[in-house]
Amino acid sequence: MPRCCRGRQAADRFSKRHEIAPYIGSRENTTDNESLVQPSNQTEKVPKVAVVRPKEEHQTGPRRMGLIPVPRNEQELNVQRMSAIPKQDNHERDMSRFDIDSLRPPPTPPPPPPPPPPTLFEKVIVKPIVPAEITTVKPSTKSLNPSTTVKSYTIAALQQYTNSFSQENLIGGGMLGSVYRAQLPDGKLLAVKKLDKRASSQQKDDEFLDLVNSIDKIRHANVVELMGYCAEHGERLLIYEYCSNGTLQDALHSDDEFKKKLSWNIRIRMALGAARALEYLHEVCEPSIIHRNFKSVNVLLNDELAVHVSDCGLATLISSGSVSQLSGHLLSAYGYGAPEFESGVYTSKSDVYSFGVVMLELLTGRKSHDRTRNRGEQFLVRWAIPQLHDIDALSRMVDPSLNGEYPAKSLSHFADVISRCVQPEPEFRPPMSEVVQDLIQMIQKEPPNRSDGD
Repeated sequence: MPRCCRGRQAADRFSKRHEIAPYIGSRENTTDNESLVQPSNQTEKVPKVAVVRPKEEHQTGPRRMGLIPVPRNEQELNVQRMSAIPKQDNHERDMSRFDIDSLRPPPTPPPPPPPPPPTLFEKVIVKPIVPAEITTVKPSTKSLNPSTTVKSYTIAALQQYTNSFSQENLIGGGMLGSVYRAQLPDGKLLAVKKLDKRASSQQKDDEFLDLVNSIDKIRHANVVELMGYCAEHGERLLIYEYCSNGTLQDALHSDDEFKKKLSWNIRIRMALGAARALEYLHEVCEPSIIHRNFKSVNVLLNDELAVHVSDCGLATLISSGSVSQLSGHLLSAYGYGAPEFESGVYTSKSDVYSFGVVMLELLTGRKSHDRTRNRGEQFLVRWAIPQLHDIDALSRMVDPSLNGEYPAKSLSHFADVISRCVQPEPEFRPPMSEVVQDLIQMIQKEPPNRSDGD
């Protein structure tokens, strides 16, 4: 019993010391008993290790030994943990914020998206400006002149050469415009065709230059040569070589004295020259060119009475707008228009029909349409067709100014070509190359020595 009581008292004192020890700051009050001095010395050494080593050894050694007053150390650790929790939270918030920001792409270093929009925007602005500058450029004499070899004339120079386009220099006119005689300082004569606004206003400057270039490419001995052009102040003019003997229409119907010079052989040669011009336009030029306005007033004569066909290559002007309607009306009204022209169809075979009408003028000396004659004789084709294959009637149709000086076979052959050219159906009309061969054969059969001016 005494031993048990003594052991129980010692245990109580140890437990009280264990409970009070964490709250006692001095080591001297803890030594109530000499038997407990050694354990207190151990507790002094252990806290040094317990304070210094927990973070490195994670507090594993002292707990296993069971010699450290754990409650004090755990409370201090709890206080440290409680004080560390907010810091850790703050740290975690900062880290999380840093992580979110770090995920965002850096705005400044890589700027590939910004450069493309400015460049595209600049292109969009520049492209409209360039055409605007081109369209505002004034007529094409300077900017487009290098694209053509045709000489360019100024309107001031042409006014000087034509005496301001005076009436005394007016030599002809039609639905495309008026033609004036122009005399250069060196004395050379030119024919200036001043295009009517109805015909030229629908063409831009570059389109007019294209027209000039296309006309300049038409080079044939029986086609009027283009010598120059003018495109200033809204005016469009074409300058051609000058044919001193005027038009075939004037030669046949206006000057009786001059008409006497037109022998039968000369008339065949005139028909051949005009036929060769149309053959060249239809069958040699690429693409094929339709004259569209072939008539005796567009058959010009030079000093030697050689034929030069004018208005070649101007079909684009004739077929534009109101001029197209006017041309159809005039050709039909003056007897040159083929029957299909009334329905708006015009082909190379329509030129063949008009050529047949001009041949009738050469044969008869009559106009294609003459209101001064009887009603049944006003339109030349209607009057002549029934008589072309009648020898007696044909001889009465011949121009009286020939005085009967013509071979009968040649006359019959000439009438046969006319009959085929003025067929009502286009498919039955011959090509111009066939007409050329027929006329060549007629000239070859002519007697070499005849006083017909040939």
